[in-house]
Amino acid sequence: MSNTENRCRLVLVAPDLADAAERSKLVGEALKGGDVASVIVPQYGLSDQDFQKHAEALVAVIQQAGAAALIEGDTRVAGRAKADGLHIAGGVDALAEAIERHAPKLIVGGGNATDRHHALEIGELRPDYVFFGRTDGDIKPEAHPKNLALAEWWASMIEIPCVVMGGTDPQSALAVAGTGAEFVALRLAVFGESGQAPSVVAAVNALLDEKAPRFED
Repeated sequence: MSNTENRCRLVLVAPDLADAAERSKLVGEALKGGDVASVIVPQYGLSDQDFQKHAEALVAVIQQAGAAALIEGDTRVAGRAKADGLHIAGGVDALAEAIERHAPKLIVGGGNATDRHHALEIGELRPDYVFFGRTDGDIKPEAHPKNLALAEWWASMIEIPCVVMGGTDPQSALAVAGTGAEFVALRLAVFGESGQAPSVVAAVNALLDEKAPRFED
């Protein structure tokens, strides 16, 4: 069993699929591959009604595997689905409102940290984590250099954990770990090829076990 307590851990972003059962099955299989801290569930193009159905199915699967289920954006859906938390990418005002209403009962994390100024504004609200990148921002094999630079700056001076969006190549997790970030988020790297998700999760965990820098106590 890998020791994940003192190294960068994996966060999954649920894939963009219209079929709730298929999406839940894929995520459930991925979670069998090894350690995953949490799964962020975006709405993508789903209607509110369909998103609710997806969220309820996914939250059950994610929690059963021992990971935290984080719903992106919609606080009502998160509440009805009994999710563990909220991922807010809508900026400082939306994040402040979510923290005020739902923390500490729910995990509340903030995205949209596009530069140092925005990151510090988000940090002042004391969210549970700051997210560098977008949950659908994995458009190249490697993580975006700007997000890596922000994470390295953040991790060197701020105690609030950060999550960095990786690229489409599973190996991009190592570059994220090298910044000192606590978490790397992967989407297409895990779910891009049919049937590969569990083995990719296992491989990323093995890579991080072997090569990720260790945090100091």
